Amino acid sequence: MSNNDIYQTPLASRYASPEMAQLFSNKTRFRTWRQLWVWLAKAEKQLGLPIPDEAITQMEAHLDLTPEDFKVAEEEEKRRRHDVMAHVHAFGQVAPAAAGIIHWGATSCYCTDNADLIFLRRGLEIVLPKLANVIHKLSTFAVAHKDLPALGYTHYQPAQLTTVGKRATLWIQDLLWDLRNLTRAHGDLGFRGAKGTTGTQASFLAIFSGDHDKVEELDRLITEMAGFEYAYPVTSQTYSRKVDADVISAMSSFGATCQRIGGDIRHLAATKEMEEPFEKDQIGSSAMAYKRNPMRSERMCSLGRHLANLCKDALDTYSAQWFERTLDDSAIRRIDIPHAFLTTDVLLRILDNVVSGLVVYPAVIARRIREELPFMATENFIMRMVALGASRQDAHERIRVLSHEASAVVKQQGRDNDLIDRIKKDEFFKPIWGEIDVLMDPKTFVGRAPEQTVRFVEREVKTALAPWASVLSGEVSELNV
Repeated sequence: MSNNDIYQTPLASRYASPEMAQLFSNKTRFRTWRQLWVWLAKAEKQLGLPIPDEAITQMEAHLDLTPEDFKVAEEEEKRRRHDVMAHVHAFGQVAPAAAGIIHWGATSCYCTDNADLIFLRRGLEIVLPKLANVIHKLSTFAVAHKDLPALGYTHYQPAQLTTVGKRATLWIQDLLWDLRNLTRAHGDLGFRGAKGTTGTQASFLAIFSGDHDKVEELDRLITEMAGFEYAYPVTSQTYSRKVDADVISAMSSFGATCQRIGGDIRHLAATKEMEEPFEKDQIGSSAMAYKRNPMRSERMCSLGRHLANLCKDALDTYSAQWFERTLDDSAIRRIDIPHAFLTTDVLLRILDNVVSGLVVYPAVIARRIREELPFMATENFIMRMVALGASRQDAHERIRVLSHEASAVVKQQGRDNDLIDRIKKDEFFKPIWGEIDVLMDPKTFVGRAPEQTVRFVEREVKTALAPWASVLSGEVSELNV
């Protein structure tokens, strides 16, 4: 059957980058198992076990699986109902000098768990630079638009003005926390190492004739060969599934951030203040040719929802483990771990593509401000009248009456907000008629938004991105669909 005849996860076939899809492929998984067996044999030989050089030479020569290797393993697994032993058998066929020592003293989790920790580490190393790049690009956008006044929204109702750049810093700050969480998860990763069937290292103690020092050195050597700084000091048959929960929770939190940013962009697209990139020949709707649907942001919200919910699976799997291990973690981890990384990777590609080409419409933003600013400026008018000797209560009452009249015109007649015209015709406000346009300048309503934006980028963002300076680039992630 071809790929078109069977279901494939769209995360890999449709959306994810090749490097992430390959990381969780069978080819990578089983090659990693073979590498782990080589490291085990080398460490055991170094510590005095009778393993011939030819055995290690043959193993290293066949780390990459051939189609025949896969076929042999598949047939053996059908017979034995055990994937690890099937691959021990397949490896032994191409490395016959090692057939008797492959997997010596190990349990299945020596392969599966150590490989998963390698994949967790490598997966984070793929996504972290991409996240740093997104933050870098969005920071450039924020500074470029730090002075552009825009309506703020609270309760999705027009509120005091902010700037387009300041709003972007809110997204950036959340992404910085995601960068912190994922970096911490990467730094916390340890290795399972050589711990034996229930984590007691009894099998290794037996093959080393009761030499505890050699057992500990075996654990250290394999951990070093795998490139980890340390091995978990105690494990059961598996490493604690709390490790998975910690890593996936950091990614799930990033998924929620993507929903948040995508939702804001979708709302701004609806008001025509800002849009995601829209390609020259892109079709927004099969029926409504004029549509410019925010499909990237909608996809970001959709996949962000999936990623945000995966942490529940990971936590449930951790809490459901009994004593030294139960196998009810196996099937769900085969799904959840790849899905978490593939989805994170996809979301970063979408987010990078969107922030690289955000389109801002200053004229529309200015019009939206003009529609709402008269109401927001009334406090300035009252304060100025009081400064010139008027009663605050009288000024407040006049503004209240005129505001309600103008509001009725907008809501009941669908006309423009004419509050300023009403104020300019009301003799009570004659002392400030000449100042009204100055008092209405949108830039006087944004507070310290421009200064906050620059200060945030210069202090917080640049500091956080300093370790990633060598990987920051202006390249734009292409979307598959």
